[in-house]
Amino acid sequence: MALSIAAETPLGPDLALLFQRHTADMHADTPPESIHMMDAAELAIPAVRFFVMREEGVPVGMGAFKAIDATHAEIKSMHVLAEARGRGLSRRMLAHLIAEARAEGFTRLSLETGVQPTFIAARALYAKAGFVDCAPFEGYWADPNSVFLTKALA
Repeated sequence: MALSIAAETPLGPDLALLFQRHTADMHADTPPESIHMMDAAELAIPAVRFFVMREEGVPVGMGAFKAIDATHAEIKSMHVLAEARGRGLSRRMLAHLIAEARAEGFTRLSLETGVQPTFIAARALYAKAGFVDCAPFEGYWADPNSVFLTKALA
């Protein structure tokens, strides 16, 4: 099957299912005060690069990174539809985000994810990609429901 990943607007009309599922996953077992996701409108800003993974033209995944400063960016809203999982698509999206961030001159890529069971696979994916624990970064605070990870890109 033809698979592509390309920069798009998060406001695309055929992305509603991705955002609905991402939102549901974020709210599944995380207390509201510990949810740090950005909705489509919040992602549609110049500081964010947003990508859509399509299979035969149908959106099956998304991911973004947001500039924190000139050298540091944060992964946001990475999600692959449940029915498309188990085929390495999340790994491909993460590799794409890392490559794009590196190409744009970022030397550090960080993220916040949850400690809940919903996020076990995500934490394993990030660890395999070389992300390591770090302190909370811009806009975050110590939170028992959050894990902070970072990766040097240089």
